[in-house]
Amino acid sequence: MKRREFITLLGGAAAACPFAARAQQAMPVIGVLDQRSPDELADRLRGFRQGLRDSGFVEGQNVAIDYRWAENKIDRLPALAADLVRRQVAVIAATSGIGPALAAKAATTMIPVVFVVGPDPVRLGLVASLARPGGNLTGINFFSTEVTAKRLELLRELMPTATRVAVLINPADAEYTETTVREVGAAARTIGLQIQVLEASTIGEINAAFATFVRERPDALFVGSDPFFSGRRIHLVHLATRHAIPASYQSRDFVEAGGLMSYGANIADAWRQAGSYAGLILKGAKPADLPVVQSSKFELVINAQIATMLGLTVPDKLLALADEVIE
Repeated sequence: MKRREFITLLGGAAAACPFAARAQQAMPVIGVLDQRSPDELADRLRGFRQGLRDSGFVEGQNVAIDYRWAENKIDRLPALAADLVRRQVAVIAATSGIGPALAAKAATTMIPVVFVVGPDPVRLGLVASLARPGGNLTGINFFSTEVTAKRLELLRELMPTATRVAVLINPADAEYTETTVREVGAAARTIGLQIQVLEASTIGEINAAFATFVRERPDALFVGSDPFFSGRRIHLVHLATRHAIPASYQSRDFVEAGGLMSYGANIADAWRQAGSYAGLILKGAKPADLPVVQSSKFELVINAQIATMLGLTVPDKLLALADEVIE
């Protein structure tokens, strides 16, 4: 074959290569690292994708998302983070708190990481400061533990005669556990409540904890802020309803699932902000120059129907404070 014919043949083959395949190869990839399963995260994933759209990116059109779910097995996170690094994703979004953020930080110093965490990211060692993160990490801080005292006070306002509250924590997540116990203990002493701490890091242990609640009958239940509990919120709400235990939760999706009340940051909005940051990084922004966003949307949500079922009267003051009352 003559050289000119060979070159022409190559050119024709390249032209015949499907455009979609070439576009796919050029499409940037975001790796999502989460310690839960996707089953109960639909609203948060919608928030993340909305944030990407706000920055000009649509999944499947001009960006791909590679998901890694630890299925509530925290020890899998380092391997999943390392897998995303090998995949050479453009950004890692560590979306479920401390475990994924620390795993991503340990896995790479080069790939940008956008985290979504409750505790102070400076204290966790994720960033140098909120205003100037430095390094390859930045993200969203939604104050999951800092609002603990306020959440306990609101529960007491709903149940002014309560004297004893059970607190459910996950011992597998030491940072959340230690902070929750410290904050709840201090707040309880201030308002004259006794607390009983119970631990659960598996479905079986959650069931055992509720068996203890039923046997010892505390006045109310305070569910600690933890990604594991968030991923098991339908199960937790079901048990609380079945055993008629008034319970306070960290976010509105518990109440939407049939829980009594929640107070905390709007987590879906935090995921939206994380998606927006991921999009900005795809456009060339550096994590070191993107200040950590601290959530400003805090909401009190009350399920009036569940309150009635439990024989509780929601005070007018709480009704006035509530961002939403589910009838």
